[in-house]
Amino acid sequence: MVDGVPPIGTQFSHLAARDPDAPAVTCAGRTVTRGELDAATNRLARAFAELGVRQGDYVTVLLPNSIGWVQAVLAAWKLGAVPQPLSARLPDAELAGLLALRPPALLVGRDDPNGISPSVSVDFVPDPTLSAEPLPEAVSPVWKSMASGGSTGRPKLIEAGGDSRVPPAIGVPLGAEPGDVNLISVPMSHNTGFTTFAIGLLMGHHLVVMPRFDPHEFLRLVTQHRVTFLTTVPTIMQRLLPVYRSDPQAYDLTSIRRFWHVGAPCPPAVKEAWIHLLGPQVLWELYGGTELQALTFISGEQWLAHRGSVGVVVAGEMTVLDDDGNRCPPGVVGEIYMRRSPGAAPTYRYIGSTAKSRDGWDSLGDLGYFDEDGFLYLNDRRVDMFTVGGRNVYPAEIESALSAHPDVLSCLVVGVPDGDLGQVPYALVQPAPGSALDEAAVTEFVAGQLAGYKVPRTVEFTDQPLRDDAGKARRSAVRAEVIARSAPQRR
Repeated sequence: MVDGVPPIGTQFSHLAARDPDAPAVTCAGRTVTRGELDAATNRLARAFAELGVRQGDYVTVLLPNSIGWVQAVLAAWKLGAVPQPLSARLPDAELAGLLALRPPALLVGRDDPNGISPSVSVDFVPDPTLSAEPLPEAVSPVWKSMASGGSTGRPKLIEAGGDSRVPPAIGVPLGAEPGDVNLISVPMSHNTGFTTFAIGLLMGHHLVVMPRFDPHEFLRLVTQHRVTFLTTVPTIMQRLLPVYRSDPQAYDLTSIRRFWHVGAPCPPAVKEAWIHLLGPQVLWELYGGTELQALTFISGEQWLAHRGSVGVVVAGEMTVLDDDGNRCPPGVVGEIYMRRSPGAAPTYRYIGSTAKSRDGWDSLGDLGYFDEDGFLYLNDRRVDMFTVGGRNVYPAEIESALSAHPDVLSCLVVGVPDGDLGQVPYALVQPAPGSALDEAAVTEFVAGQLAGYKVPRTVEFTDQPLRDDAGKARRSAVRAEVIARSAPQRR
């Protein structure tokens, strides 16, 4: 990506040579030092090469968060291959569609449902006679390839615009510092987890990796390891609050210097609670897609003055356009479009899709507006918005109102058909353990905050999380399921 900068694999080997005994990764109670990780990935890279992996090839990693995941990705980089992290829980049909877009040279952790590419198992161990000595330096032509359904509604790959010569200061704009203790609580198959991992690897962090999110374990790990830097998602922030509040003396969060949240709109009540816990100078938010054309940042201090905003543009350019392509004035909702700064190198390439573009600006499908001070506010994704009696309704607004209730652990709102109004809000709510919450209490609470047409007509309670650990929800699938279940009642 930058001439004169070594590729990621070489950079890590240099860190390991300088301090081989420094902790590199801790996961599930096991810690691997930099020296151990460097030697293990040299051996694993040679095993991958024996299986046919060459520079520029894809290596698809289908493992849960683990030391094995870290080793597989780093080994791919050391060969100049392209790591493609995918969820270990992907259905075969969805996995087959993604692999068909760019068949990999190797799958790690699962067989190829298309029967084309070779694979190694979750517990694959390289031949111990393979050398652990350094490999020849190799540059991956693309430093990551992420998978997404995203704004196009169909599977696609998003290749990073640059190669694996990533500057080690990549995390400096986020306030990361060399030697940070970096907690990864989200799936590393998602862009948030993958990028946070890469930042930590390049900057010599001690990466504390959670195999799967658990609120008690998150708080215990922060306390035990004196975590200083982390990036997470609003869903996790919301799940943590009742656990922390039930026994605040059991945990110590004072080591955290920088706490980022990304990936989805954060309910204001949740955000305000974390600002109160950590301090406004610690909590920061980032908005921008995997494509990285442009970014906004907002500190807790700025948010308190611009409640609900996701910040000001700090990289690239953003604008808000109406359906005719005209720029929306401050306060008027439209579709958010982004582009990289003039003269900047491309930040991404799609495989399997094309960007929604207008006059050189790209859209990720988000709706929002700028205020007079240049702060951006999100409403929702265009595909998630629905109309009630001709009036636009944004699920995120209703979800923010629901999330302000202390007994709501998680929630999701969709629009369902209605014979009179066209569509009406339908809410799914995961109550906090031991809660006596009922439908009447929920609707009364929301009615005190929002206009009547935004109040859910139906509230369904569930004991299952409504979003995954990366804060993502398959809203269209949930809506289809709700409609299918309620169809007999409407006939």
